[in-house]
Amino acid sequence: MTLLPDAAWRHLPGLDRLLDALGAAEGDVRFVGGAVRDTLLGLPVKDIDCATRLLPEESSRRIAAAGFKAIPTGIAHGTVTALLPSGPVEVTTLRRDVATDGRRAVVAFTDEWREDAARRDFTINALSADPSTGAVHDYFGGRADLDAGLVRFIGDPLRRIAEDHLRILRLFRFHARFGRGSPDPAAIDACIARANDLMALSRERVADELLKLLGVADPAPTVRLMHDSGIFRPIIPEIDGDGVARLDRLIAREAIAGTAPDALRRLGALLPPDPVIAAAIAQRLKLSKAATRRLEQAASGIDDAPRALAYRFGAEVAADLLLRGERPAEALGLDTLDGWERPRLPIGGGELIAMGLKAGPVVAATLQAIERRWIAEGFPGDARVAELAAEAMAQAGRDRR
Repeated sequence: MTLLPDAAWRHLPGLDRLLDALGAAEGDVRFVGGAVRDTLLGLPVKDIDCATRLLPEESSRRIAAAGFKAIPTGIAHGTVTALLPSGPVEVTTLRRDVATDGRRAVVAFTDEWREDAARRDFTINALSADPSTGAVHDYFGGRADLDAGLVRFIGDPLRRIAEDHLRILRLFRFHARFGRGSPDPAAIDACIARANDLMALSRERVADELLKLLGVADPAPTVRLMHDSGIFRPIIPEIDGDGVARLDRLIAREAIAGTAPDALRRLGALLPPDPVIAAAIAQRLKLSKAATRRLEQAASGIDDAPRALAYRFGAEVAADLLLRGERPAEALGLDTLDGWERPRLPIGGGELIAMGLKAGPVVAATLQAIERRWIAEGFPGDARVAELAAEAMAQAGRDRR
């Protein structure tokens, strides 16, 4: 029998008290999902999820009796969140699906562990572990699939996708993160056959899943597989082979430059290098205004010194432009942006008027000319700005004649 390795998260303050209250000794609660999977793989665990045979009302009562706040975060689906000193722990009653339409499910509660595991998407996500003994319960061969680097649907892939269309994108995301070698043929065939189902999903869900995929260490091979398989066509048809090549190049340049992966930057590389198109796709995906503006600006292809770009667009977009540009990746100068604060032009229109410039549109034009030279010279101090102002005012006088 496989045992769950000891890990730091299993000793978080309050966790044992919570488990005791939920009936760990009686076998009424288990660790489930990513906490089990990632611990078996020796990976850091971000979220702790538990499943229980207790009904939600009883879970809530016991959580409160143990001294923790119980929040009914998804009570209709059996989920109660326990707020421990170390953070939230989700506690969900065992469930079975009653009806599904590809976007949401109607569930009924059960006390059968296997029945609950059977409604999960992939074998590697259906593992559970007894918190008292550490025994790992594996009903569908998930442990062997973990060892093989195989992401495989539980049961009939077509049926699982019909239950929740988002599982198409999840298949590729989990393959990018955990897969090794070729993906499961039956899973890929089902995703290709049902790709048009993605059109029924909200754009927010599509964007969230896509950004999670792009945030893994190297999603490029998986993204290429998605493109070649026609997965993007129903949702972002603008992604083409050139976009996949740009993503591949960007990931290589991130590694050379020592820059952490950035999902939004990588999405920008996938999209056509056209600000109007990039903004339109971002709006279609219901991204935030800030994310939309970032994708739009990064698609401009503007090249300049790192701090000049950061002054104009901010540090994030500056990094996007540099990493997507043509400069050698080992000499982008991204380190010059660490801790750098955007300076303020040390002269204003009022000072130009006081120096003799006539009020009107010429003031703004002269300020812009001063600012362009100030940026190009690396933001010099007051003395040099005064010289630049004098030269700009002289030029403005000549232009008026």
